[in-house]
Amino acid sequence: MASISYLTQFSLQKSRFSSLYKPQSATSGLRTSRQVISRTNHLEFSPNKIESFPAPVKFAGKSLGLSGLNHLLKHPEFCIAKAAAADAEGHEIEISNGLSKPSESFAQRFPALVTGFFFFTWYFLNVIFNILNKKVYNYFPYPFFVSVVHLLVGVVYCLVSWGVGLPKRAPIDKELLALLTPVAFCHALGHVMSNVSFAAVAVSFTHTIKALEPFFNAAASQFVLGHQIPFSLWLSLAPVVIGVSMASLTELSFNWIGFISAMISNIAFTYRSIYSKKAMTGMDSTNVYAYISIIALVFCLPPAIFIEGPQLMQYGFKDAIAKVGLNKFLSDLFWIGMFYHLYNQVATNTLERVAPLTHAVGNVLKRVFVIGFSIVVFGNRISTQTGIGTAIAIAGVAIYSLIKANIEEAKRKAAQTHAS
Repeated sequence: MASISYLTQFSLQKSRFSSLYKPQSATSGLRTSRQVISRTNHLEFSPNKIESFPAPVKFAGKSLGLSGLNHLLKHPEFCIAKAAAADAEGHEIEISNGLSKPSESFAQRFPALVTGFFFFTWYFLNVIFNILNKKVYNYFPYPFFVSVVHLLVGVVYCLVSWGVGLPKRAPIDKELLALLTPVAFCHALGHVMSNVSFAAVAVSFTHTIKALEPFFNAAASQFVLGHQIPFSLWLSLAPVVIGVSMASLTELSFNWIGFISAMISNIAFTYRSIYSKKAMTGMDSTNVYAYISIIALVFCLPPAIFIEGPQLMQYGFKDAIAKVGLNKFLSDLFWIGMFYHLYNQVATNTLERVAPLTHAVGNVLKRVFVIGFSIVVFGNRISTQTGIGTAIAIAGVAIYSLIKANIEEAKRKAAQTHAS
């Protein structure tokens, strides 16, 4: 403003290029070489004398060097200097050579960094959930009720998000509800059985058993869907089966409830994948997961009430509150539900950003992180054979995932080539 006031005190010689300039809006469109934005009422410029003033001139809210202004005034054609403006949503755009270019977002400029952040958040939330979940089971061993809490907190979170429009709720009809119901049932069964296993055995052992999930996926694809599974995929599953068997034989926390429930969880999640493929819709993943959580909650309520309800009312809640206090008990239940929902949501968003191969590797590494951190945090003693078996099983899952991802990528490229 000081420079503008200084300029207004001079009377410039009039020439055929002199003209009268009025204040303009910063977003009023492209300016020609004879238009300069000013906040004064009257201001005259002479291109022949402009170099004599040492102070900078304000242009579109930014300081513009005098040499640049002189160049602007000497070209009567549409020579647009770079300037800052704003689009309808308030995002800064760049005007260059008469064309407006929206500025790139942080995610567009650093996609690898953003994807890495998603993976880190996914792993972090998953590890925290597994550790806190197991700590709750150490003083409150009621997996059916805790499974309901997981889903209930997630459903409340989804309803609040819909209420504020983040995201906007997608409509659902009877046809879509019929497609999502089998997916939600398998999700509920797999989730409850996983929690039964978590409550019965060490977290590391449950995740070692759940490493068999690719085996059940391959078996279902071959014998249920009728898809031909390449021999290389079957061969890569051998280390998984051998590793899980080795780990189970010498697992110090082994019991049949934990083992069988984890196996049922594998089968349930396998069928969830099958039904999910049949229920592919145009709805975004956030809304789909929200609807699945709501329906799954309905399926989880009856067994929690009839199986654990009487025990909870008699002594379950009282014992938990006596051990840790009411505030900590309620806080723990809330946070395990929140971490469960958030890690699943972030996992879904992460998988949308990466290729199948990256997804496969990331999923294997996630299991390694969970097993490793659970052993460290809880100080679980494992035998040498269990450790070797777990490592073999994880390596087998990694090999299987890489081979499967490469096969899917080859199919995709072949389909693109055929279409073109």
